[in-house]
Amino acid sequence: MAGRRVNVNVGVLGHIDSGKTALARALSTTASTAAFDKQPQSRERGITLDLGFSCFSVPLPARLRPALAAPEAASELAEPQLQVTLVDCPGHASLIRTIIGGAQIIDLMMLVIDVTKGMQTQSAECLVIGQIACQKLLVVLNKIDLLAEGKRQAAIDKMTKKMQKTLEKTKFRGAPIVPVAAKPGGPDAPETEAPQGISELIELLKSQIPIPMRDPSGPFLMSVDHCFSIKGQGTVMTGTILSGSITLGDSVEIPALKVVKKVKSMQMFHLPVTSAMQGDRLGICVTQFDPKLLERGLVCAPESLHTIHAALVSLEKIPYFRGPLLTKAKFHITVGHETVMGRLMFFSPAPDHFNQQPTLDSFDFSREYLFQEQFLCKDLEPADGGEADQQAGQATETPCPQQQWALMEFERPITCPRLCLVIGSRLDADIHANTCRLAFHGILLHGLEDKNYAESFLPRLQVYKLKHKHGLVERVIDDYSVIGRSLFKKETNIQLFVGLKVHLSTGELGVIDGAFGQSGKFKVHIPGGLSPESKKTLMPALKKRGRAGRGEAAKEEEGVERPEPSQPVTLSLTFKRYVFDPHKRMVQSS
Repeated sequence: MAGRRVNVNVGVLGHIDSGKTALARALSTTASTAAFDKQPQSRERGITLDLGFSCFSVPLPARLRPALAAPEAASELAEPQLQVTLVDCPGHASLIRTIIGGAQIIDLMMLVIDVTKGMQTQSAECLVIGQIACQKLLVVLNKIDLLAEGKRQAAIDKMTKKMQKTLEKTKFRGAPIVPVAAKPGGPDAPETEAPQGISELIELLKSQIPIPMRDPSGPFLMSVDHCFSIKGQGTVMTGTILSGSITLGDSVEIPALKVVKKVKSMQMFHLPVTSAMQGDRLGICVTQFDPKLLERGLVCAPESLHTIHAALVSLEKIPYFRGPLLTKAKFHITVGHETVMGRLMFFSPAPDHFNQQPTLDSFDFSREYLFQEQFLCKDLEPADGGEADQQAGQATETPCPQQQWALMEFERPITCPRLCLVIGSRLDADIHANTCRLAFHGILLHGLEDKNYAESFLPRLQVYKLKHKHGLVERVIDDYSVIGRSLFKKETNIQLFVGLKVHLSTGELGVIDGAFGQSGKFKVHIPGGLSPESKKTLMPALKKRGRAGRGEAAKEEEGVERPEPSQPVTLSLTFKRYVFDPHKRMVQSS
């Protein structure tokens, strides 16, 4: 390689027909194997169907020279280069999962806007993806050649103000906006027609591009986006190195195929190389296998990745997604270039830990967690079938914890690294509706590798449901015993609840002693005895019992109407039931 190249990945995202591919073509000097709509379907339909990659190189700006290792910079005679790899993402609505896969490997995002149309549905979704996966944004107003020459500058200024307003409430507030005409006259115009504004865009990119921290240590991991064979040489996998480094002759594992292959040769945009590291765009040639078996996926150092059937994920809701995120709901889960259906169960810290600072690099199995019917957020909508205590006129403002998690169970196993980005979406939603289909994003903290994780692993996960039951004291037997009702159904096995504590609204603490008859009534023992005030409240029942014959109490029928106490005395039973406890035990705090 002539001089050391620092590679950065710039995503070209936007709505269909905004001119992304034309822009990438205008910027690029070297086309990769996948660039510029080479797929037959893409050429037929005139849209980008898959990620396309191309690049251009410029002398490394002075401000970025410190990014080169000092000995390396000194030893290289040729001018160091900044290699800008352009990732052209499709803009067609049904290909949002491909865009998500592309966004996760880019360092800076170029949002391409058709200046004659402004923000459109997929431009908005690309902006949401950018907020999740990228740190820097640059807006390109394309097709300025279509504006009437006399009114062109006024129209550009108007759209620039609109875009500034759109970005105002995002993390990209104040992002640069540049006008261009990537292909003046449209796709059928002669190639002699020079693009407009491209040199200004390149200068802007040079000033805006951040040099991400590149770390050659750690296990090698590469996100593969294309795979093809070369007769007589082998199979080539092209992609972006996500972590670690690789050298000619190394062995790599293809987890999806469960095979290990030796690296025969490597190239970066047709230039042979002997090594590459995190952030580099690379083609690896290995011994022959059928490329159709691996169009997309991961390649890694042998035995460094694992295939998982479920995962524990720390997540956040995307505010533009309408409607609640419900437990048991299914979403499209995108991890790297894989998208799979998954079912979710949400849980939060215990209420007294709602303000605890988030931990984004591990999951603490020693803590207890509270089951949630849905992801808690300020715009919470009541979930159907909520607990009775949620209907008791509580404040509408829902307290929100600092961090929430989900157990994700995948319909088919996936292979991914720990601490990777996860995006959940509803890709089956109407693609023509003006709604955001991206629902949440998060970090995968722990993967479950055992296929039988429900038995082998989930009992370790201490997620509980807090149960509240309310009943009434029907009458008093003596100073230390009362009969309760309306706490259990007739068919409930009350024996399971024996020994659990109940609180009387009069202040006493009682313990469930056992069933009383067959209709769901039960006997409560009050270790401290009833107070004089409580006995006074329950007096009507006492008097009634006093008038009854001595033998009647024992053979009393539950169906007989009895006078209520002058004021209803309620019984409340609160306990935890752990979701994954195979014995379904009920536990009370001491």
